[in-house]
Amino acid sequence: MSAGTEQGVVEAVQFDLKRMHETWMEFIYPRQRSAEGTVLGKWEPDGGASLVFYRAWSTLGTPIVALIYPFVLFGYFVRFQTRRLNTTAVSIGFAGVVGLFVVLWGALALLAKFQFSGAFDAGGVTAIAAASVVGILSAALSFGAWRLGGRVTTVLFAYPFAMTAIFLPPVVAGLYSEAVGSVILSGSDSLQDWLLANGPAAIDDVKTYLIRNFDLEGFSYVLMWFGISVPLGWLLGLVVTLADFVRPTPE
Repeated sequence: MSAGTEQGVVEAVQFDLKRMHETWMEFIYPRQRSAEGTVLGKWEPDGGASLVFYRAWSTLGTPIVALIYPFVLFGYFVRFQTRRLNTTAVSIGFAGVVGLFVVLWGALALLAKFQFSGAFDAGGVTAIAAASVVGILSAALSFGAWRLGGRVTTVLFAYPFAMTAIFLPPVVAGLYSEAVGSVILSGSDSLQDWLLANGPAAIDDVKTYLIRNFDLEGFSYVLMWFGISVPLGWLLGLVVTLADFVRPTPE
């Protein structure tokens, strides 16, 4: 990496951190964010107790900004990828997006029925076909929610539907095929163990309830991945929103 590029990265990080800290200050005080170049300038108290509290609030914001900034960086990455996908979606339109998922998950259902029917348990082909239909509908709903516009609609619906369209059919295929399941479902078991140890499910009462009432087998895998895909979609939407707030880009 050249020195010029390194300097540019450092300056970009400094800009982001400064803007985030100014936003933190603006929760309480006026004229903080991007106010230095304005006529009035950045507001600061004259002195006394108000100045002490101002500086204390500023100091408190420093570690909070440092903790949030990795999510902003992740949001930049997700935003870059989603906008590439958005460009593709715009170019092929609604029919193209739905057609792409029809080909993708329709091929999975056809392979299950005609090519590998012997490798699937009873009812597997029907379940995979149903999951493929749900995946295709989820892709259509995701595109529709995105085209409606609005940050809330996109975060609440477009991202979760997109995650469901991607995750659901292969997980259902894994339920009825030992070969597919050995990859997808064994990974689900490992993920379940990690979530029980480190995620929200690590809370004793929640963990005890889940262990007593749910066994990770059969349809529980579908529920687990549906329970992951929706919050994951919300998380991706929120980090992109955070990235847009810190460093807006032209649509």
